[in-house]
Amino acid sequence: MAVFMSAEEAVKLIKNGDTVTTTGFVGMGHPEEISAAVEKSFLETGTPRDLTMAWGASQNDGKSNWGLNRWAKEGLVKKVVAGHWSLQPDMIKLAVENKIEAYNLPQGVMLHLFRAIAGKKPGIITHVGLKTFADPRETGGKLNSISKEDYVKLVDIDGKEYLFYKSFPVNVAIIRGTTADENGNISIEREGIALEFLVTALAAKACGGKVIAQVERVAKAGTLHPMMVKVPGVVVDAIVVAKPENHWQVPMAEQYNPSLCGETRIPLSRVNPLPLNERKVICRRCAMELVPNAVINLGIGMPEGVGVVAAEEGISDSMVMTVEPGVIGGVPLGALYFGTAINPEAMLDHPNMFDFYDGGGLDLAVLGMAELDQYGNINVSKFGPRIAGAGGFINITQSTNTVVFCGTLTAGGLKLEIKDGKLNIVKEGKIKKLVNKVEHITFSGDYGRTSGQKILYVTERAVFELRPEGITLTEIAPGVDLEKDVLAQMEFKPLIAPDLKQMDARIFDEPAMGIKEQILAKVRSK
Repeated sequence: MAVFMSAEEAVKLIKNGDTVTTTGFVGMGHPEEISAAVEKSFLETGTPRDLTMAWGASQNDGKSNWGLNRWAKEGLVKKVVAGHWSLQPDMIKLAVENKIEAYNLPQGVMLHLFRAIAGKKPGIITHVGLKTFADPRETGGKLNSISKEDYVKLVDIDGKEYLFYKSFPVNVAIIRGTTADENGNISIEREGIALEFLVTALAAKACGGKVIAQVERVAKAGTLHPMMVKVPGVVVDAIVVAKPENHWQVPMAEQYNPSLCGETRIPLSRVNPLPLNERKVICRRCAMELVPNAVINLGIGMPEGVGVVAAEEGISDSMVMTVEPGVIGGVPLGALYFGTAINPEAMLDHPNMFDFYDGGGLDLAVLGMAELDQYGNINVSKFGPRIAGAGGFINITQSTNTVVFCGTLTAGGLKLEIKDGKLNIVKEGKIKKLVNKVEHITFSGDYGRTSGQKILYVTERAVFELRPEGITLTEIAPGVDLEKDVLAQMEFKPLIAPDLKQMDARIFDEPAMGIKEQILAKVRSK
């Protein structure tokens, strides 16, 4: 039976050299009270130390000392195997300085590995990661020179290539929930997402390890409805009842929002439209690719705005938006709220969402584009000393019929004037984002071509398509000069479609575009 204890007592269950996994996704689901206690224990006593950390998604805001950034101490951590890195700056610094071994595997792969570990399986075999940096023919997910272990192998099954990702032991799983009853059963009714609470707990138990759960309240035994129990007490060793300030639904942002977990629903008129800038221009053009009744994924950063545009245009209810930690339906949110949605219809566990994604459940995905090269490859995962990690990017882009990558054509001081249906480049960005060859392959153009996907690259001034013959310029913004504002700002020369078109002028005007009838007239195809 689970034992109720303080966070300081729970930390003593973590032994030097253990492999520890924590739950969370950006601002949600992280057991902050326990992380704070681990940090305090290490700084005061030097223990625990030499840990291997494993997680699916980043758990921080990228600047503050909470979440996983509390663990980023030299000596506390020896190795990290993770699906996403971007929001833990101190952990990234340790990796860049070769002070910890560092690996990045696709986020969905990490979650499915936890499930494999829970079943005492040797690993998983999947198409996810082929021809990207996770492929052992590239880096095999290694992020620095001291990372020598091979977590990925190329295998052939019936003449077809796959990747085998090997399992590893999990000694401690630190999870979170809303309510624990006296028997240790845990429900998650006030969490914004369902996450991987159960599967990481099962992984630790299969390895003979410990499960530590942080909750906000305690209920009498037998009062939790069995259908509401996410993690049964038989797999929980320790329960920590957190202080309220360490158990916000969205840390650093909001203590509790009932519309994120289905307790209430709010009118979509309360979703504020985006200001007319380069982001809105790009998101509007991406929104024109939407089709009725489609199942859609929107990535972090700029793509988040596509959901806001869809709400402004009155088409949100005509399709189903999804977000990778398991949210289906509603209007996806951004920043610290990324991963949640207003008025969700359903919440899957994090690993199950990637079953759905890997199995081809998506019709359309809109994702970011930090770098694009002449081969159609995209890099969003590593830029010199900056490690971002792939997150769910690889799973999603290798399993979806239509993928729209989006971002500005240049970066670093770009200034635009947008009005009256035209775009004017006031000041060009210093950094060209369309390069000869990307540093890190997070999406493989060759994989996209051979798999028959429709691939678009949308910027504020031009739209490109990945065609069998190469990257092809298909649209240009009104008011933009082809040679000066597009071709001269690229390191490679694209093919130019013989029927090169102007982007829709409505994209560059203040009022809503009024594309509802246009979108609803489309026919969804599989």
